[in-house]
Amino acid sequence: MTTSNTGTGAADPAVRQELDRLRESIDNIDAAVVHMLAERFKATQQVGRLKALHQLPPADPAREARQIERLRRLAESAKLDPAFAEKFLNFIIAEVIRHHERIAEDTHGGQRAHDA
Repeated sequence: MTTSNTGTGAADPAVRQELDRLRESIDNIDAAVVHMLAERFKATQQVGRLKALHQLPPADPAREARQIERLRRLAESAKLDPAFAEKFLNFIIAEVIRHHERIAEDTHGGQRAHDA
């Protein structure tokens, strides 16, 4: 598809329609990603409470490493940059650990579970 400039910078109506269609799809995907992340964090909150009750550490480096490797493989098979997927998961893991630390502090009256 080509664009034509009319001198005003306006795109050809067919191009504009295709752009709008693609953007609507992107918006739908973004909404699905947000909902999936919300569900993921509901589950990790439950993990955090379980860890806090049993005084387990907020972080599990061995599991995190396995998850990163798993996500890198999934990214490769999905034709997504594995380095990007790893950065994304590391961001999520850091947030989960922060939540787990807060849950542990709340559960143990300000004292972290791994300090107890």
